[in-house]
Formats: sequence, structure tokens, C-alpha cells
Amino acid sequence: MTTLTSPQTYSPELTGDYQIDAAHTRLGFVARHAMVSKVRGAFKGFEGSFHLDAEDPTKSSVNLTIEVASVDTGVEQRDEHLRNNDFFDAPTYPQITFASTKIEPAGDQAFNVTGDLTIRGTTKSVTLQLELTGAAKDSYGNERVGFEGSTVINRKDFGVNFNAVLEAGGVMVSEKITLELDVEAVKTAA
Repeated sequence: MTTLTSPQTYSPELTGDYQIDAAHTRLGFVARHAMVSKVRGAFKGFEGSFHLDAEDPTKSSVNLTIEVASVDTGVEQRDEHLRNNDFFDAPTYPQITFASTKIEPAGDQAFNVTGDLTIRGTTKSVTLQLELTGAAKDSYGNERVGFEGSTVINRKDFGVNFNAVLEAGGVMVSEKITLELDVEAVKTAA
């Protein structure tokens, strides 16, 4: 098992390039519905990679591409609505992308990952708070690392404007959306 060393310096063998393991990763979101409950969803189609520099995390980088049509909330009718022009407009904007621009240590095993998030053709800078949850060699000899974290965005900043006013006041869908990441990645051969 690979171990972490000090709070700000990680075991040098973690340094390298990684591919996100889609079978062991969740890229999700949470939105408040009718101002009374939360609806959770995830994207099933995505690929991503990152470079991890254990000795100087500021030299690390992340790139991620998500297939919008893969959105899944567990209700097909809602998923179809999310794919259409009211929300993501998947036919016109088939992908959501994220490319890091800055990574900073933020405490013991924590990082602030700032980058360009593009949704519906609109790019905004966002910062994800990520925590290194573990590093280990699997039974096949692959080096694996895990990260989890989240951030909150305003969907209207990305042109996702659909809503409906409720009879009792309030709106159908919250503007603030929590993005949740639980990522496992495999180190690629040097």
C-alpha cells in the first residue's frame, strides 16, 4: 500500500499520470426540487485524466469530459427533460468539460482545484474542494488513488435558466447546484 507522508508532502511514488476509472467513480449533482426536497443525479458517460505531482501539488493538473446525454436521475422522463433545451441542450452542447488552471494544497490531504468549467458553451472559473481519500496498489499491481469533493455553482451562470414559479411561492428548481465528485483513478505506465 502506498502511504501518505506529511500533511503537505505526499509519498513521491504517487507522482504520475492517472486515468479516471469510470467503473469506480461518481460524478454527480444535487438540486433542490420544489424547495422541499433534493433530487440527485449523476453522469454515466465521462472520461478524465490528471497529472499528480506529490512533491509539488501546484504542478498537478486535471482534465475531464462528461457526456451530457448520459445524465441519470433514475427517472427517464426527468432525464429527457434535462437533456433538452430547457436545461443542458445535449444535441447542441453534447459535452461538459473541466480543465484545471490552478491547484493549491488546502490542509491535510486537501486541495483547492480551480479550473474552467464549460456547460452549454459557457465557461466559468470554479473551485472544487477535494480530499485525497486514499492510495493503494490493487490486486493486479495497479497504483490507485481516490479523491472526493464538491462545489456549489449557480446554474444560471451557465445559461441553464428554465424554471417554474410555484403556486405557494418559490420556484420548481433551485438555482444553486451542488456538484459532487467521488473519483478513483489508475496510474498509467510511465
